[in-house]
Amino acid sequence: MAELTKIKKRVEELRAEINEHNYRYYVLDAPVISDAQYDKLLRELQVLEQEHPELITPDSPTQRVGATPAKEFGEVRHKVPMTSMDNAFDESEARDWDERVRKGLGTDKAIHYTAEPKFDGTSISLRYEDGVLVSAGTRGDGTTGEDVTQNVRTIRSVPLRLHGKGWPKVLEVRGEIVIPKKNFEKLNAEQLKQGGKVFANPRNAAAGSLRQLDSRITAARPLSFFPWGLGEVNGGEVPEQYSGVVGKLRDWGFRTTDLFKQVKGAEGCLEYYASIGARRDRLPFEIDGVVYKVDDLPARDKLGYTARAPRWAIAHKFPAQEETTVVEDIQASVGRTGVVTPVAVLKPVHVSGVTVTHATLHNQDEVERKDVRIGDTVIVRRAGDVIPEVVGVITEKRPHLTRKWHMPKKCPECGSEVVREEGEAAHRCMGGLFCPAQRMGALLHFASRRAMDIEGLGDKLVEQLVDTGLVKTVADLYRLTRDRLAELERMGDKSAQNLIEQIDKSKATTLPRLLHALGIPQVGEATALALARHFGDLDPILDADEEQLQEIDGIGPNVAAEIRSFFHQKHNREVIEKLVKGGVRWEKIVISRKAQPLAGKTFVLTGTLATLTRDEAKEKLQALGAKVAGSVSKKTDYVIVGEEAGSKADKARALDIPMLDEKAFLKLLAKEGEQWHE
Repeated sequence: MAELTKIKKRVEELRAEINEHNYRYYVLDAPVISDAQYDKLLRELQVLEQEHPELITPDSPTQRVGATPAKEFGEVRHKVPMTSMDNAFDESEARDWDERVRKGLGTDKAIHYTAEPKFDGTSISLRYEDGVLVSAGTRGDGTTGEDVTQNVRTIRSVPLRLHGKGWPKVLEVRGEIVIPKKNFEKLNAEQLKQGGKVFANPRNAAAGSLRQLDSRITAARPLSFFPWGLGEVNGGEVPEQYSGVVGKLRDWGFRTTDLFKQVKGAEGCLEYYASIGARRDRLPFEIDGVVYKVDDLPARDKLGYTARAPRWAIAHKFPAQEETTVVEDIQASVGRTGVVTPVAVLKPVHVSGVTVTHATLHNQDEVERKDVRIGDTVIVRRAGDVIPEVVGVITEKRPHLTRKWHMPKKCPECGSEVVREEGEAAHRCMGGLFCPAQRMGALLHFASRRAMDIEGLGDKLVEQLVDTGLVKTVADLYRLTRDRLAELERMGDKSAQNLIEQIDKSKATTLPRLLHALGIPQVGEATALALARHFGDLDPILDADEEQLQEIDGIGPNVAAEIRSFFHQKHNREVIEKLVKGGVRWEKIVISRKAQPLAGKTFVLTGTLATLTRDEAKEKLQALGAKVAGSVSKKTDYVIVGEEAGSKADKARALDIPMLDEKAFLKLLAKEGEQWHE
């Protein structure tokens, strides 16, 4: 007991120390320890919590990591509505608003306002009870929003527990979630490289990142939070001036903008607007205007609201910036997943403080819709966007004899076929394992846990392997030597030896894992398993035509065409041959056309098994025809219960669903497996 008390005290000390360093780093921008020292503290806390999970609390710094994907978002009801804001688009409209405020307050004197940038992001409401973050909701319709608490918890500038003291028992902090310009550019470059969706602007990127059902994706996005107001406040008081509230929010652990300012009257507002407008291009975040608010909170109550917006605040918007330039070329860019994207190469033009030379055209349909051609004079807009948009073509300036642009039939990187997926906007290079543009993506996928499971082969190492030319295809992994690896930056003999051992270990695999690892378009784990069960070995799959492939349940014409096209590419076949020569091997699957013994049965796994990993148990069940689900429902036939089983076992008892311990489960596998192979 004394030992546990000592550990609990150390956990509390670590949390307080880490929270203090988070405050200094994310709020004060004045860290006092190195990243390595911070990581050491966090790691110590993680180890203690892993050993004593009963000590984990929701506000622990370790709980920012993304959790298991949700099926859907719940609802959050705003007790104080999250209204929109009226806009002013020129000086006269801003002055008219100031006049309405003075009239509403019955005074001719200049009003004290606060002024701050209007961040171009997505709004959120954070609810704290007793200083701990309990929920986070989007604006929604103003009354009801989506519950995105799990995602917001991953944002480092959102305190999980308020800093300092003196906060109300219930405090709702409202603000904007944004992505810095530099981080947005990197994010879009990465998206383009991977063949993913390119975000039109930081606002869309922030909103899309926040609405991920898998919070691990949100955790990987560079999101920041800036408060701009309060919602419900109960069980305590806040200052009567909003400028004082901002100071309190900073004390309580929120990052506030240094551009916040108190101004006086319409003249003070307009001077602020001009000042921020002149600095707009140099700011680290995208803004689309400034916001003026009455500083005095009782005066706000007196002014009240219209049907949709507060009378005491207004957004003074900046005009959109557009320029014209010439399209010098349209190139096909190949991303990491093989998606081919048309990119307009522009005559350099200065737009909103940035020299623009390229603009994505997204896909062939977009090129055709806007009819963008080489030589065209186009309008380019950066209305708060870092990645520019080709708004349209000035057809009167179009040169004679221009031609419509079409997606190339061969990949510009490797010469493989470029195929458009039926019903999709994307075109894709079919040279997956061979194409230089897809190397990093192909290698990372090949090494992932549910594919070949090569532990230690992460992004940075793969990047080094590709950049140094050591690895050109996935087959080259099996030709690596410890000495060559040890020469790489930050590797050393021990790390190199560990990786070689992991690569050697991966050679003994299964056919479904290999098929999944190859990165065949539209072939995930389930389809790979279906292919393996149907054909039993790789050679029959390599030679199968589309008609034979469509005999498999779940494989339609589109997927069959993708599989056939992938294996038809000479480059891909050569890589597969090299994998086999490199020692990659698997057991053939005995094909039986009789009904699988567990077909139609649904199993759920919970807890830890002593003799099998979760993935191994899942594979054995699927090999006998069973479906393995992630949650217990009335449709579940059996729940396999290991050590430290959780709520799934409780739900199974409540629904009276049969439960099997590990011994009974292994007996079931042996019995049904024998019948299956007879």
